[in-house]
Amino acid sequence: MGKIKKNRLKASGGPTSNKHHTDLAQSITSTDDTPISAARREKERYKQVESDIVDDKLTRKILESARKQQDELEELVATESTPSKGTHSKKVQLGKKAGVDSDEDDDDEWPALGNGENLGSAFSNEKEFTIDREDEKALEAFMNPNPPARRTLADVIMDKITEKQSDVHTLLPDVENIMPDMDPRIVEVYRDVKTILQKYRSGKLPKAFKVIPHLRNWEEVLYITDPDSWSAAAMYQATRIFASNMNAHMAQRFYFLVLLPRIRDDIQYYKRLNFHLYMALKKTLFKPSAFFKGILLPLCEEGTCTLREATIIGSVLTKCSVPVLHASAAILKLAEIKYNGANSIFLRILISKKYALPYRVIDALVFHFLSFRTEHRPLPVLWHQCFLTFAEIYRSDISSEQRESLLELLRLRSHDLITPEIRRQLQTADCRDVEMDEPLPIP
Repeated sequence: MGKIKKNRLKASGGPTSNKHHTDLAQSITSTDDTPISAARREKERYKQVESDIVDDKLTRKILESARKQQDELEELVATESTPSKGTHSKKVQLGKKAGVDSDEDDDDEWPALGNGENLGSAFSNEKEFTIDREDEKALEAFMNPNPPARRTLADVIMDKITEKQSDVHTLLPDVENIMPDMDPRIVEVYRDVKTILQKYRSGKLPKAFKVIPHLRNWEEVLYITDPDSWSAAAMYQATRIFASNMNAHMAQRFYFLVLLPRIRDDIQYYKRLNFHLYMALKKTLFKPSAFFKGILLPLCEEGTCTLREATIIGSVLTKCSVPVLHASAAILKLAEIKYNGANSIFLRILISKKYALPYRVIDALVFHFLSFRTEHRPLPVLWHQCFLTFAEIYRSDISSEQRESLLELLRLRSHDLITPEIRRQLQTADCRDVEMDEPLPIP
């Protein structure tokens, strides 16, 4: 059954249409008498304000002030962003060589690792130690004037290739190019990986790169990817992969040959460390022995570690926990190697962790300080600060003979502000070889 439709009245007839026409006519004729609503009144007021025109004098003044501000801003930007030709060329060459990103790239990379709460803490330690010119000269006196040549991954690979070639020519002198080359397909794949790592910012890495730690010839394969051209974010991801999938010996070689040169180049040029490289440095402590053998000890043994490098790397030790055995071995080694200003920074940080050190390590620290009795060069303030930290924490773990020797050292090597406090700490110490009365038995 169909739907019943109602009859509609035509517009020309019926009472309803007459009513609508009369209402419209009345509304048109009675517009002057109808009261205006508050919203309509407010709308009309805004229209009137917008229709107002600013006079010529005020417009001229506004334009002149805006033009002056624009000229000042352009001059300021031009003076700050126009370096000399030599500086610009040096920056371009170093950026190509070390693969260091610009500050604009860093701003794009930071969100890949989460929020920026750690940014202030990551770079706040650069100004932890403040020294004057005299103390800086004292530190330079202990620097190694003839540092050894810095070895990179390319040097190691070339040494291996030449060694293999010499062995082959020794066994088969008549045969040339007998050493089998790498599969061209593998070389092509890892050259594509190299292109990806140069522009990497965030996201997943190629699977071909993740299998490198499991390869027997991982150094040769890694050399194809050209680690010097990686972005800072790619270096961080690579450090995570290598630190978690390699043993301590292999991770140590990666730290020493790839990560350490990149960190030193970045600090040397930018006077600070990229955020991603700083996070990579923190990831290296996943293998503490590899960190000490691949990064910290080589810096001190070369004798070329600057105060800024020692401060930044030392801040990683301050924020991260280190097992007591690894820390004890590192203190023992630092106390025995040739002194550099960076040694005092690292020793002070490790001593401040207040480990229960073995007596062998305590004795090594005592002999380390006593070795400066015959030193004629002025000692930096960092050395006296390290001595004070040792006296405050381990004054009860030294023997009475060692205490007398240290007090004698204070007469030869003194500081106006620090030495009196060291002497007070040593004089009030209870040495480990002093016999103590047995406590009375409890009744």
